[in-house]
Amino acid sequence: MLDSTGFDLWADGYDKTVGISDEDNKYPFAGYKKVLNTIFQTIMEQSNAAVLDIGFGTGVLTAKLYEHGCSVYGQDLSTRMIELAAGKMPSVHLYQGDFTRGLVGPLKEQSYDFIVATYSLHHLNDEQKVAFLHNLEGYLNDNGQILIGDVAFETREELNRYRQQISDYR
Repeated sequence: MLDSTGFDLWADGYDKTVGISDEDNKYPFAGYKKVLNTIFQTIMEQSNAAVLDIGFGTGVLTAKLYEHGCSVYGQDLSTRMIELAAGKMPSVHLYQGDFTRGLVGPLKEQSYDFIVATYSLHHLNDEQKVAFLHNLEGYLNDNGQILIGDVAFETREELNRYRQQISDYR
């Protein structure tokens, strides 16, 4: 798993890397635009939504939400990714922090119509995901939703096969 330094180093080329993976329909970002668009369309059904984005990266989705009137909040591990995202949105509430340790203080003081996690929760093991998602439920407004778009496999065996394949190349 990448740490904050790894994501900082990847930040400037991140959008290009993701775009190539999506266009070539290759792991890990095959279907990326479709996933983000589906989440965007769901959020747009509510006007002026308050949205918390966990692991927002360079702000591809959050910038689009911001441009369409959403109040955007976010937490990301990478300082450089935050800089790039903030450059797209002058009035947002973006914070640096490792979400595997929970939300940073200022984000705990808000409630949200939507909490979004795209291509970030795969950094947690299954037990951590369950605990994290249960914790996030407490920050939702009435009828709020948690929307997840991430790397997934149909079975644990497929995931383990893939992990073995990539470990063979390291």
